[in-house]
Amino acid sequence: MEQPSSSLIKEQAVNGDQADSSATTQKKHYIQRDDALYLRVTLSFFTVGFATFALLYFVQPILPLLSQDFNISPATASLSLSLSTGLMALGLLITGPISDAIGRKNVMVISLTCAALFTLLSSVMQSWQGILIARALVGLSLSGVAAVAMTYLSEEIHPSYVALSMGLYISGNSLGGMSGRLMTGVIADYYSWRVAVVILGSLALIAAIGFWRLLPPSQHFRASSLKPKSLWVNLHLHFRDKGLPWLFVEGFVLMGGFVTMYNYIGYRLLEGPYYFSQSTVGILSLIYLTGTYSATKTGSLTLKYGFGNILIAAIALMLAGILLTLHANIWIILLGMTALTTGFFAAHSVASSWVGRRAKRARGQASSLYLFSYYAGSSIAGTIGGIFWLNYGWNGVAFFIAVILLLGVMIAYKLKSTC
Repeated sequence: MEQPSSSLIKEQAVNGDQADSSATTQKKHYIQRDDALYLRVTLSFFTVGFATFALLYFVQPILPLLSQDFNISPATASLSLSLSTGLMALGLLITGPISDAIGRKNVMVISLTCAALFTLLSSVMQSWQGILIARALVGLSLSGVAAVAMTYLSEEIHPSYVALSMGLYISGNSLGGMSGRLMTGVIADYYSWRVAVVILGSLALIAAIGFWRLLPPSQHFRASSLKPKSLWVNLHLHFRDKGLPWLFVEGFVLMGGFVTMYNYIGYRLLEGPYYFSQSTVGILSLIYLTGTYSATKTGSLTLKYGFGNILIAAIALMLAGILLTLHANIWIILLGMTALTTGFFAAHSVASSWVGRRAKRARGQASSLYLFSYYAGSSIAGTIGGIFWLNYGWNGVAFFIAVILLLGVMIAYKLKSTC
């Protein structure tokens, strides 16, 4: 009787190991809401979402101060945010596939730590060019957090609770954006914006340590190849999907409208007839709290009414909000800001969790593509909004935002009918 070759024996052994590994994997359970790990995971991602938005958006209320200190225009000052989000968008195309190959947790911890250190570096930069370089490095670092967070949740949390977990993560985003804006606005009024930056960078370092200690390792992660051929195959798969490409464009629209409003509303309210102080402009970030609620609530609403219906309603609320800001009465303006903020976080929660549900494989890459469009919207639309402000004032900015949000409503209807 012919004996099997040594190569055949090795192949059978490898196949046996893979089968055992597969069997072990099948025994592992997704994290459910009543599991002990669920609190650790949600608290971890709430923390990292908080730190990410705080580091990205703390510059918004101090854009007028940057214009004054460095003698630059509003559109040029907005580059301190646009460069961060632009480099973040580009980094997402790299860090997502990297996390698909080497894992999730380490990528996120290293990325948040680097972002905190570069933020501290920006506090001592004396030239505008130095500020922009440091801010670009912050955005590039944070791409490793943003690209992986949604993927980890979609892999580890039971599908029934992914939308809820994503909403909690995004509520951390809203609180981080609020706190970063609030701190810099108030501290800059009494001390300086550089002091605020040091405090934010230090808090982000603490958040990175807490995230590292709290977050459990991935259980359902399966490494995929970084070879260009594999990346191309996965990319082709994503763009053949009926819904994913539209969700990517929707991310651009949502973030573009949201960031543009907050970039330039401060300029409007610092001028007459309002003459708000820098502290008051910063305190307006408390409006982000409505986003904390809407992002969390949206998870349960999608289970009841469907992703498409909630997405349409959320973007329609954003559109109504920006139209309200055209009124001269300050209370109606604040109501409009609140409506737009509430709608944005709800819409982003729906769209981001929808990406995780639709991606068949290489979810890290799919999340990266969505977030690439999302932060590209922040970078591109946020800068273009400065041109409208310079030439047409707030009416021009509001018109620009309304147009892209109308496009967002049309895309939401398309998603509802095709997905």
